[in-house]
Order: sequence, then structure tokens, then C-alpha cells
Amino acid sequence: MTELEEIKEYLKVTWEDENELIQGMIDRSKDWINELMGVELDYTLDNQAKSLLFDRVRYVYNNASEYFEENYQRELLRLQLKTGVDLLPEDDV
Repeated sequence: MTELEEIKEYLKVTWEDENELIQGMIDRSKDWINELMGVELDYTLDNQAKSLLFDRVRYVYNNASEYFEENYQRELLRLQLKTGVDLLPEDDV
């Protein structure tokens, strides 16, 4: 299942008309999260990042993107900390 198909399933969108719109939301949400984390995340390997991506797209799809950062600040901070630790050289961990 593609990322677009997974997110459409999550959003309960069964029609094809909005595929381009939703793909744009996915791309912009990835850019937004990556910028916040300071690195490019792999959303296929990191379930925490993938979950945040799905929820960010849901907020954007429902015209509520301005509330996402406030409502998910704990999860975003956890991912920032995890990402920072993952970037440390093994000698420092």
C-alpha cells in the first residue's frame, strides 16, 4: 500500500478526486516536520514520525493546521529528542 493510500484510508477518503490535493498535503507536512526536526526523516521506518505525519495531514485536510503544533507538542518534542539522540556518534551515547 502506498503512503497516499494509507493516508487516504486514515482520512476515510475513498474517492480519487483529491489524490493530488492530499499528496500535496503529505509533501508539505513532511517538509514542515523535517524542518522542525532539523533533519530529513524516513517516514517508512519511524512509526513515531509516520504517526505525526498522518495526524498533521489530517489537521491540514480539515483546515485546522494552526492547532497541530499546540496539540502535538509533546509528541513533537519526543521525536526531536529521539532524532537528536539518533544523530549522536555512538561514542557519545
